Amino acid sequence: MTNEAIVLAGGLGTRLRGVIGTYPKCMAEVNGRPFLHYVLRYLRQQGITRAILSLGFMSEVVTDWLAASPGYGLVVDWVIENEPLGTGGGIRLAMSIVTAPQVFVLNGDTFFDVNLDAMYSDHKSHGAETTVALKEMHDFDRYGCVRTDVAGNVVAFEEKQPMAVGDINGGIYLIDSHDFMARSLAMKCSFEKDYLEKSVAEGRFFAYRSGGYFIDIGIPEDYARVQVDFKTMFP
Repeated sequence: MTNEAIVLAGGLGTRLRGVIGTYPKCMAEVNGRPFLHYVLRYLRQQGITRAILSLGFMSEVVTDWLAASPGYGLVVDWVIENEPLGTGGGIRLAMSIVTAPQVFVLNGDTFFDVNLDAMYSDHKSHGAETTVALKEMHDFDRYGCVRTDVAGNVVAFEEKQPMAVGDINGGIYLIDSHDFMARSLAMKCSFEKDYLEKSVAEGRFFAYRSGGYFIDIGIPEDYARVQVDFKTMFP
């Protein structure tokens, strides 16, 4: 399995400012520790040995915390956006220091308990350019729906709408580094809009479904819920 992962950790946390103040969303405190702490613990548990943080807004808050932390048994490097580049631009910037042929990409403000080794095996067996981890959700309108065919290929990314049941993009990807960087993407771009949605018809994206725990701390209700959930998951 590849041993490198990019963590998109430059989010502003606008909807949480009334709760966490003016801090990067990945630094939102959960039971006395930044949310990023749990993401790094998860990566180490999954066998990742190098994490590359894509930083932007108030990056010094993250780097100062890392300098004072005891470490997580993995190498933590980072790149810093001089201006907002979007999710696609942030990934491209981080890719400039990636050494592995494939790299996992995670959002720094979501947690999805996926078996990364199994996801990697599926990715390789299907020859995908990018594999997207999907989570089945019920009675939701906060996320778009991801459509797949019977072989597991991603065929469409649909806009947010009320859904009784459907698969959502869980925010974990496994990307072929060379193929992604070979694409003619602007340095400032959206990974979701300018890459996934525009290229899905090429048939190079594969879906990996996981029933693991999922949470997005982007709204105060889920930020409150994760305080309880993580007490059990990370004793």
